[in-house]
Amino acid sequence: MKSRQDTATQLVVVGGGLAGCEAAWQASRRGVDVVLYDMKPERLSPAHASEDLAELVCSNSLRASPTHNAVGLLKEEMRCLGSLILEAADANAVPAGRALAVDRTGFAQYVTRAIEENTRIELRRELVSEIPKDPLVVLATGPLTAPELARDLQRMLGEEYLYFYDAIAPTLYADSIDHSVVFRASRYEEGEGDYLNVPLNVEQYHGFVRALLEAEKVPLHKFEKALYFEGCLPIEEMARRGNQTLAYGPMKPVGLIDPRTGKRSHAVVQLRQEDQEGVLFNLVGFQTKLRIGEQKRIFRTLPGLEKAVFARFGSVHRNTYVNAPLRLDPSLELKARKGLYLAGQMAGVEGYVESAALGGIAGTNAARAARGLGPGEIPRDTAHGALFAHLGNSSARDFQPMNVNFGLFPPLVRSEDSARPRKQPKREKHEAMAARGLLSIERYRAAVAPEGG
Repeated sequence: MKSRQDTATQLVVVGGGLAGCEAAWQASRRGVDVVLYDMKPERLSPAHASEDLAELVCSNSLRASPTHNAVGLLKEEMRCLGSLILEAADANAVPAGRALAVDRTGFAQYVTRAIEENTRIELRRELVSEIPKDPLVVLATGPLTAPELARDLQRMLGEEYLYFYDAIAPTLYADSIDHSVVFRASRYEEGEGDYLNVPLNVEQYHGFVRALLEAEKVPLHKFEKALYFEGCLPIEEMARRGNQTLAYGPMKPVGLIDPRTGKRSHAVVQLRQEDQEGVLFNLVGFQTKLRIGEQKRIFRTLPGLEKAVFARFGSVHRNTYVNAPLRLDPSLELKARKGLYLAGQMAGVEGYVESAALGGIAGTNAARAARGLGPGEIPRDTAHGALFAHLGNSSARDFQPMNVNFGLFPPLVRSEDSARPRKQPKREKHEAMAARGLLSIERYRAAVAPEGG
């Protein structure tokens, strides 16, 4: 066991995913000793395979990079706040156009090594079956919380969880793809791009949609409803909503010209590089609950993928979260038990970036509580503040997890120079919101900065 610093202050963090690791890291930066529990390798969830902390299930989990995109702004704010997760992501980035994609193995190993080498964090590899009784606890067990722990939280809350299903897209080996058919390009960019593109004509597209609709799917449990998160719908669920839904969604061909024909195809399937060596490619937007045999059969009907070899098949899993407007204080403390903080997807956000961001704030607030300080006030006009506003101000009757987006931000203050100011283009407006947010997050960083940092 590593040596510990001389202090009686301790925080318990349960869950070694992105949110839990970020919570432990931020608390340790503020002079608080942390015990971080992770159930691997004692137990692996259905979506994970390795013993590393912060394991991702797809490469492009961290999404868009430019700050005129809300999640890009959120990542930049996290960098400002000294995020371990963004440090690891930047160190393990792979080509993905305007997105931040990472080598999943390198990313998880980077986070694991940082946690293990931190002298203020003690990593305990064991399953936690009930909420610890310690005065300060961050619960960050993610969408696949162990059933025993979930039941304990449910007993504390006295209500059923809300839930939906997350789906994972398949991953293929690059050398099994026919590169004489599949072409490399990014939307609207000249020259070789970062994505592989599978072109489909009208007949091929409609045949693919029919195959999806007729395919055998993995059934849900009889007692559960199929409540999917809109930003992560299974491909076959999108196909069910209309014959052209995919052509206007993940298979939209806009901004992509097939170099063989010099024309735009009717539809395109994009594949994104998953590792730094370019061995693996993920089917963008093709999360699915098709049975494995059906995935092989149907995806191999796509042009250039006839001999595709699957490194990982798509799957579907349950995601659990609490009714944040009813159950959480603005500090992320449970109203039912002071000193118990929720972080990550369980708190009511969707996405790896959002989960890690909440973990960082939960860890910061818990560390400040350990020092007898109140939580820092998150500026409303930041990406972090937008997420917290969603958690606190949404209707409890129909609360759903949410990715960060500019619709959650307060509007810009209109200029008084003109009685009828011009309508601001969306990108220009978002860039102005981002600039405003980055100024505000600097003020928050200064207010909650660790001693000497």
